[in-house]
Amino acid sequence: MNPSAFVDATIRDTLSVSLPHFRPELALAATIVLVLLARMLPVMRWLDSGLVALGGVAFAVWYSWQDLNSLGPRERVELFTGLLVYDSLTAYIRFLICGFLVLYNLFTRVSGIPDREDSADFHSLVLGGSLGMCLMASANHLLMLFMAVEMASVPSYVLAGLLKGRRVSSEAALKYAVYGAGAAGIMLYGLSLLAGALGTCHLPTMAGELARLGDGGVAGGLALVLSLGGLMVAVGLAFKLSAVPFHFWAPDVFEGASAEVGGFLSVASKAAAVAVLARVAFALVTPPGAAEAAGAEPVRHFIVTVIGLMAAVTCTLGNLAAYGQTNMKRLLAYSTVAHAGYLMMGVAAAVALSGGHPEAAGTAVAAVAFYLGTYVFMNLAAFAIVAVLRNRLRSEEIASYAGLVRSSPGIVVLAGAVLVSLVGLPPLAGFVGKFLVFSSMVEAIALGAERPLLLTLLVVGGINTVVSLFYYLRVLKVMTFDPPPEDRATEPVGLVSLPGAVITALAVPVVVFGVFWSGLYALSEIAGRFAS
Repeated sequence: MNPSAFVDATIRDTLSVSLPHFRPELALAATIVLVLLARMLPVMRWLDSGLVALGGVAFAVWYSWQDLNSLGPRERVELFTGLLVYDSLTAYIRFLICGFLVLYNLFTRVSGIPDREDSADFHSLVLGGSLGMCLMASANHLLMLFMAVEMASVPSYVLAGLLKGRRVSSEAALKYAVYGAGAAGIMLYGLSLLAGALGTCHLPTMAGELARLGDGGVAGGLALVLSLGGLMVAVGLAFKLSAVPFHFWAPDVFEGASAEVGGFLSVASKAAAVAVLARVAFALVTPPGAAEAAGAEPVRHFIVTVIGLMAAVTCTLGNLAAYGQTNMKRLLAYSTVAHAGYLMMGVAAAVALSGGHPEAAGTAVAAVAFYLGTYVFMNLAAFAIVAVLRNRLRSEEIASYAGLVRSSPGIVVLAGAVLVSLVGLPPLAGFVGKFLVFSSMVEAIALGAERPLLLTLLVVGGINTVVSLFYYLRVLKVMTFDPPPEDRATEPVGLVSLPGAVITALAVPVVVFGVFWSGLYALSEIAGRFAS
């Protein structure tokens, strides 16, 4: 193909195929430009940056909702010459992230952070990070994978240090940036090893090469390079997931950053990290040709083992470390670590089932997608409660919540619903999400897919659910049974107020989806199509 024909074909593909499937990301990018212009141009400074961001995100939600509803049963379209892919997982995660941004924008407008001076910077960073997270969910190429991870990470480093003049905030941002730079370097080296060993950066093509090598036998040196490269890539993904042993940044960053930033990192970043983990894992164990399927088994066993072991350790350490925390944000940080373990268990079950049971693998992915959908409301509501109580009590220590039931009973009831849902007890949404993930592991065990490992994961997940009950209920015990301090002279937080209304709007779905969960599960089943 001559250069002129190549350029014409590329432009035609971009305009007719790629851009129509890229509308939510384009809406986010355009919103970032408008928010920055509202900050820079004197004629636009009268605009509220938060409202501009909310309007742009509303367009992104509308486009992502249209894509989700118009998606074909087996539709899979490669965009921009194979750098990205549009399928059911992409459509679901984009809708989840954009929907979260609407809730997040409303939450931050009520909580007081950011103020008007920092509003444009804050919203442009949040939108930029979210754009990177959308690209993470649709990455189909190693270079795009790395760029998307970095695009999501760099704004997060700045957001962690948003509270200017506070030493703990600056320290949190510095720790996050240094740790993230190290993880990115290791991940990039792993990507270069895989690309060099397989001769391609395109994930489906890599899967075919891995299957061919597995079918014909891999030389010892090449097998070592591939294993080492895969483990290095796992380091970068584990950093985004805050999975053990790459979770050390989480408690310090969550404590030093504002509760608003903690809510963003714990929800949106988690959804994108789980999506890219599932994307990479499924891409590498699903070669394009049926004849190469047998050669993918060694790769599948390796990936399931790595994800499963990290899930067990992550879940256990997160729950055990959370038990002794006295700061509410640190407790929620370790809680997010533990929930990353539960989500990874679902991904491990889905990858294990992908070998000979694609429909069951799709059900497992749907369980993980449902868990992420409920996690948006659970964790954002938890951080909203922390932010509102911080504004009233001037403290984020658990001890400062003593006796809140006497002055703010409505907030305590909502906090109880959210915390019990995070445990995974019925009849709340957290129970349904965890039940579906555990059910996918039971189905994989029944079908004989990686039975010893998944049986161990199931036991570990059950034990950790019981362990988590103690530290979540300890917070409720302080709120209800401990006597309030005598020097507390703050106004109660009533539900009939703007902060109370926002917390209620975030917490009510936690109860509703625990009983009427079929609608959300129907959307989650759309995400599961990409694996079936």
